[in-house]
Amino acid sequence: MVGNASGGPGGTADDPVEDGFDGRAYARELTPAPGVYRMYAADDSLLYVGKAASLKKRVASYFTKALPTRTAVMVSQIARMEVTVTRTPTEALLLENQLIKSLRPRYNVLLRDDKSYPFVVLTREAWPRIAFHRGARSLPGRYFGPYPSVYAVRETLNLMQKIFRLRSCEDSVFRNRSRPCLQHQIGRCSAPCVGLVQARDYADSVRQATMLLDGRSDDLTAELTASMEQASARLDFEEAARLRDLVASIRKLQSRQYVDGSAADLDVLAVAMKGAQACVLLMMFRDGRNLGTRSFFPKTNGEDSAEEVLGAFVSQYYAEQPPPREIVLDRDIPEREMIEEALGLSAGRKVQVKTSVRGERAGYLDLVRRNAEMALATELGSNAAQRARADALREMLGLDELPQRIECFDISHTMGEATVASCVVFDADGPVRGQYRRYNIEGIEPGDDYAAMHQALERRFRRAVEARQDAETAAEDEGQGEAAATGRTRSGAGVLPDLLLIDGGAGQVAQAQAVLADLGVTGVMIVGVAKGEARRPGDETLLLPDGRELHPGAASLGLQLVQQVRDEAHRFAITGHRGRRQKARTTSKLEDIPGIGPRRRANLLRHFGGLGGLKAAGIEDIARVEGINAALAERIYASLHGIDTQQGLP
Repeated sequence: MVGNASGGPGGTADDPVEDGFDGRAYARELTPAPGVYRMYAADDSLLYVGKAASLKKRVASYFTKALPTRTAVMVSQIARMEVTVTRTPTEALLLENQLIKSLRPRYNVLLRDDKSYPFVVLTREAWPRIAFHRGARSLPGRYFGPYPSVYAVRETLNLMQKIFRLRSCEDSVFRNRSRPCLQHQIGRCSAPCVGLVQARDYADSVRQATMLLDGRSDDLTAELTASMEQASARLDFEEAARLRDLVASIRKLQSRQYVDGSAADLDVLAVAMKGAQACVLLMMFRDGRNLGTRSFFPKTNGEDSAEEVLGAFVSQYYAEQPPPREIVLDRDIPEREMIEEALGLSAGRKVQVKTSVRGERAGYLDLVRRNAEMALATELGSNAAQRARADALREMLGLDELPQRIECFDISHTMGEATVASCVVFDADGPVRGQYRRYNIEGIEPGDDYAAMHQALERRFRRAVEARQDAETAAEDEGQGEAAATGRTRSGAGVLPDLLLIDGGAGQVAQAQAVLADLGVTGVMIVGVAKGEARRPGDETLLLPDGRELHPGAASLGLQLVQQVRDEAHRFAITGHRGRRQKARTTSKLEDIPGIGPRRRANLLRHFGGLGGLKAAGIEDIARVEGINAALAERIYASLHGIDTQQGLP
């Protein structure tokens, strides 16, 4: 990026022109270079973020021609503008997406998607593994995707393991195997853990799997066919038969769902709208295979057109996900040529954005359009039910207004082991998964649920109090009022719930009341959710702050919303607890011993048939293993038996 500019003629960003913002004069001073522009209101709130192939032309268009109603209202509120010049339209597209997600401008279409995308990952290590991956791509390796559904990933993994027999086990399992597992016995793994495949052959399988996942199946089958003919010529019929079967498997994979009989790499998108609600439906094809569909529900401002919603979706979605070679849309979008150029530069190859297609693609486009309409109808019904439950909850609890933010805390552990607390968040539209949090509980007596709840609540609300204090201090320094401070914390760590649900009885509720009182937090209603004696859904008792107890019954819509939030908190807590517990249990004690690397660890476990056999061995037996000397054998024995080496060994 090359630079920033802000303000307007005769003024700066902090000193706007007294008679209002002169957009025409401001646009005349702008560069024709690509970049991103930001519009601010008089109260310094961000109205809109946009990208442009030419900042001068795009900004001028807001002040030199008739505008739609919504855009005209937005322009009338502009007090100042800022621009960031970029080197290419691609940088403008990426920067626009980052600013929209981080600043959430009032008039932008926002792509709200709480789910992370599923990928296939091929790790980068001596013996790579192929696996399902979702979340941050921090693991070294190649990521293929994203896929529209978990099913599509599982199906791909199933096919890849059958064809190439790559390992899928976790590293902790792989390092500690002493004999082949069931995956090898059913022909889905070549057992590199115990040396049943040579490194060269395994690396070749990894390379071929990469080619197939990259969509180069034709190149792969041609290479395998040539290798098969060479094996046959040298009378190696066993190898030729293996390659023949491999080619047949890939041909079978290619012959499944396809587009125009070729290995198409495309996405088909359509948008459906009803009022302020919008649905964008995506159908994905990779290497000619239909991987299924996925629905998105962007947040609009009520007056956005379908073209604007689809254009915003394409910009934001493909700024984070690798675009296919071809994107088919059910209608034209603003700045299509610029987006097409930016996506092509980002991908390092040509990307076509088409709005007029024929033949099979037109059939898929019609299918996607109808599915988008059905998904929107389902979502509208779901939203109506959600609103009805929220209204029933408001009436049941005697609230003046609908709760705009509900948080629920739950504790999960196994006999006090690996205690984890969860916090889930719901708003008027349902779960806000991007704001879920887990807390690993430390420093308490095992099994003390009261202390665990106190620690989790104290960590969550202390952070909120500190964030609010920081926002107030910043607002005072800038000469702004309480409204500005509230705006700073509305979507950050300082936001407070209207309703705080505690999964538990009077003891847990008392902990919540004590934490909020100590921190000086007010305006949060605390409700305990206690299970009935039989622990049946519908028998819950709601404990109110004034000491009252409510028994709404299973038919209560308000209780159904409480159950939904509570069950989500329980699911999120137990998932975190199981992961933490499994991590602790799968970590080998050998990994903590200095001088024991992967090779020595594998030699030890292979020699004694596992950790149990190693524990039963004496120091002399351990010292007989390749690579283990007497001193190291003593350290291993002491570590496995909890012996202090300073006190001596038997």
